[in-house]
Amino acid sequence: MALAEANLQLHPGRRPIRRPSGATPSRTLLPLRRSPHLSNSISCWYCDFKTSVFNDPLFHFGRKHFRWLRVWFSVGMGFSLTTLIGVTVIMLLESAKALNLYNGIPWLNNILDGSILGFYSSVFKYSISVADIGYMCVSSIISVSVHELGHALAATSEGIPIEYTALFLAVLFPGALVAFNHDSLQIIPRASTLRIYCAGIWHNAAFCVICALTVFLLPFILYPLYSHGESLMVLGVSTESPLYGYLSPGYLITKLDGNRVRTSKDWMETVYLLDKQIFQKTNHYISNKGYCVPNLAIAESKNAEIVDNRFKCPNDLTLFTTISSVDSTTVNDISSKETDHQLMMENVYCFPAKGVLGEKKCGNGWSNVVKNDTSCLCTEDESCLTPVHMPGVSWVEITFSRPYSSDCTQAGNEIGLSYNKSEESKCGGSFVFIGDMISMSRSIWLTEYQPRWSYGFAYFPDLVEKLLVNSFHVSLMLALLNSLPVYYLDGESILEVALCCFGSLTPTIRDVVLRSSLLAGTLICCLLFLRILMSVIS
Repeated sequence: MALAEANLQLHPGRRPIRRPSGATPSRTLLPLRRSPHLSNSISCWYCDFKTSVFNDPLFHFGRKHFRWLRVWFSVGMGFSLTTLIGVTVIMLLESAKALNLYNGIPWLNNILDGSILGFYSSVFKYSISVADIGYMCVSSIISVSVHELGHALAATSEGIPIEYTALFLAVLFPGALVAFNHDSLQIIPRASTLRIYCAGIWHNAAFCVICALTVFLLPFILYPLYSHGESLMVLGVSTESPLYGYLSPGYLITKLDGNRVRTSKDWMETVYLLDKQIFQKTNHYISNKGYCVPNLAIAESKNAEIVDNRFKCPNDLTLFTTISSVDSTTVNDISSKETDHQLMMENVYCFPAKGVLGEKKCGNGWSNVVKNDTSCLCTEDESCLTPVHMPGVSWVEITFSRPYSSDCTQAGNEIGLSYNKSEESKCGGSFVFIGDMISMSRSIWLTEYQPRWSYGFAYFPDLVEKLLVNSFHVSLMLALLNSLPVYYLDGESILEVALCCFGSLTPTIRDVVLRSSLLAGTLICCLLFLRILMSVIS
């Protein structure tokens, strides 16, 4: 339906623009209705809720502080125009790259891959939970509201009254809009019109800065109630996770394969490093991360079987072999031709993986292992044994503690870092994970924050952090999208008003430049988003 002539709709969709008096009002994608009583719209794909409660407060605030607001939005106008030019240039460069006209700019590719596109690629590549959808919806409502607040304050600072504000749901996408008097927009200077159109982009950019600063300062803000960066706390374990039954909410992961992990960055870097080492090898290999196993236990171990010229252990036992205690290379690849030569029958043993965890560590592959003068911790009655890794399968020792367990007498200590040979510590333990590292790392919910008192509030910092991070990316996406010269976005109105500032251009030339830019921008933008979607799906 056509928009009422007395109203101007501002939302991240179609932006009304200056038109000669008597021209047909522009149409909108949203099914808005002409109604003096602000009737709400409901259809199978769209619904909204309109209210005039915020009209007077926003107008009074805008008129009271109009001088400061005009300075604020004048800076925003310069920023938005610069962003429009920059985003347009990047879009053209990416289009040329897609057409194989050039290989791209390395630093620009790194920025795009590591920022918003990389973020959503990682989100969609693995899995989306109900909670993730909730974060995206809430973040979208907040970011769009900030966007529309910018338009509303910019309009009221210029003396344009607001008709109403509204929340809407179009298909599955939430949003917000403001409507103000259209006739008043026709009589204000072009600079004022540009300030109003650029205000949404400027507010989204400012909101991104606020979100980033808040995430950075969050550990200091929550310091009285939460510790940060000491260990990773488990908040949840999926029932489909390979770690289900081994880790529970409230456990602290202190070490991963002997490496201390304090933050999510440490966790992911260690996981990717171990996974990279695994997939660089196409055959069996052994590492210099061993355990000092008593010779008596070795004598009682099961014998390995030879199947297809490879050693295999019966049942659920793990294949081990002896390594030298002196320094050598960290990882030794064993080709199929060398397997029988390197792994002699008398040097291969089968143990349960959990059976060696209580033993001392040996070999130079472990970090933070203090060696004596002979570079070996094993005694004469012990041998240094290391697992034989299968191709593409990781062997990782995960060390944890249970500071919030009722069995643990001292909350927060790390007794679980050293163990008795016969029984697991009441405050911690360790186990071996054998399988795919990447899927394992993404199957548990971890946080860097630990409550200083009750575990019941352990989820709060992570919820706040995720909401801020999602709001940052959604707000950044809104700012970038509305900076594009594309139909139904802020960039269309900004470009039209900006072209009107060039008095040397005739109306015909301005119209040709505007339509050509919008058509090309919309087409290129659709192709780029299709490319991104295909890369995410694949």
